[in-house]
Amino acid sequence: QVQLSESGGKSVQAGSSLRLSCTASGRAPSSYAVGWFRQAPGKERELVAGWVWRDNTFYLDSVKGRFTYSWDNAKNMAFLQMNNLQPEDTGVYYCAAGLHAAPQKPLYWGQGTQVTVAS
Repeated sequence: QVQLSESGGKSVQAGSSLRLSCTASGRAPSSYAVGWFRQAPGKERELVAGWVWRDNTFYLDSVKGRFTYSWDNAKNMAFLQMNNLQPEDTGVYYCAAGLHAAPQKPLYWGQGTQVTVAS
């Protein structure tokens, strides 16, 4: 079992920056892939960034160049640095972990943190 806990979500103006944090605990959390998912109002949850697999880090096209995923192995923490936020980035951001080869089927989820971007 892996437990995930996110923090850092808030309401901001367009063009602002935010840094989300995810603390992983439990059994060997560093052995799993970790990523950030987003669920916008009325839309399905989607992988936004992370899920490093064979040295490749996934980024959703719409966030490339603005969002940066990182993992601190010593602290078992994942981060999502979000710059130049836009209203379409609004949603609940979830930290998730699972098998490296199965990014669409995470095994573990955090409770989510709300990000709201006003125009």
